[in-house]
Amino acid sequence: MSKAGSFFRDNGLTIALVGVFAVCLLGMVWSGWLDHNAALADHGQPPLSVIDYFLSPSFQSALFENWESEFLQMSAYVIMTAFLFQRGSSESKDPDKDNPEDATPDKQRRSKDTPWPVRAGGLWSFLYSYSLGIALLALFAASFVLHWLQSTAAANEHALMHGGVAQSALEYLGNPTLWFESFQNWQSEFLSTAVLVVLSIFLRHRGSPESKAVADPHSKTGH
Repeated sequence: MSKAGSFFRDNGLTIALVGVFAVCLLGMVWSGWLDHNAALADHGQPPLSVIDYFLSPSFQSALFENWESEFLQMSAYVIMTAFLFQRGSSESKDPDKDNPEDATPDKQRRSKDTPWPVRAGGLWSFLYSYSLGIALLALFAASFVLHWLQSTAAANEHALMHGGVAQSALEYLGNPTLWFESFQNWQSEFLSTAVLVVLSIFLRHRGSPESKAVADPHSKTGH
């Protein structure tokens, strides 16, 4: 197999997901732009260019509102599955066995194939041991802050358009609109995750690493 063919085979999942993300983002920009300009026309305001709309607080707030909920769900899932179980689910560790994910890396510290933070030991090894959850939490926090600031700016634009009064970012932090925008996405993320955990006990998808083997009993936990 050629290097190009090998690259696409080895990275096909990431390439496909990024491609679908790009298509959906363009669809969000296009449809949101049309809807926003229709609202502006109703108020006798001039339309925005697609670039101006993309950079507007209205679009940025909606964008980071969704990213925030996704990163919250993923970080919570990674952290919760480290110590919570669901017997029979392919998404859970087996509560009756020693799982390789729980092993300390000390015995492999001298292996040349071990990542350098593990070989370094101490704080580096500790941080690396929890780096996935930390990174996802950091992405959640960054997305939440950007959603909060952009939602503040969008709310102030709307208020000034209707003769209202602008709020500071700290004042808007206590605004129920901000929390409604967040909670409406958070609840769906945790519901969908719970559905996946439970359905993976009884249902299968042949070929997917998110599913147990088709012939495995419902009681089997893990892949």
